[in-house]
Amino acid sequence: MYKTVQHSLFSEREAKDLIKAWLAISFVFAVLMTGFSLSLRFYYAIIFSSLTVGIAFIAHELSHRTVARNYGCFAEFRSFDSMLVLAIIMSFFGFVFIAPGAVVISGPVGKGRNGKISMAGPLANLILAAIFLLVQLIFGFSFSYGSYKNLPLTINSWLALFNLIPVWNFDGKKILAWNRFVYGIMVAVAFAIMFLSY
Repeated sequence: MYKTVQHSLFSEREAKDLIKAWLAISFVFAVLMTGFSLSLRFYYAIIFSSLTVGIAFIAHELSHRTVARNYGCFAEFRSFDSMLVLAIIMSFFGFVFIAPGAVVISGPVGKGRNGKISMAGPLANLILAAIFLLVQLIFGFSFSYGSYKNLPLTINSWLALFNLIPVWNFDGKKILAWNRFVYGIMVAVAFAIMFLSY
């Protein structure tokens, strides 16, 4: 039976790639929220972004990785450095297009396992979005910065929906190929949370 053993939680390369992508994403959203300036407001925006958008990204990728490793696969995150640079450049013009990287997987992956591994990322974002929604509904507290209202709720539901698009190498295509019912439920939940966030 095929079994891959990874002795450390993070390899040196994976740790560097995750930190690199996390910092780049945080910087991009800070620029979008405040514009670029070496000010306390900008540094606060970076921290806010890292704890909202950054965590949404980390949760998504590490969920893919965790399920893949549970199936005995080799799985590690790899950053797309050229795309990170492009995202930073575009942020100065007020645009967001981020493809920070992906979890590289090798091992015994068939349609069913591939569907479940793919489902893990959007599911993590939907769970986070649901938690933030409950906090908002129960306690009336939203995590906002300026005109960016309920950012953790919005970004997690948006990230789930975006990755559920059933084309190219997106998660949605692999989930749909595995189980149409699960795919439909996830899309419906993502739309519902997105609607409630507004």
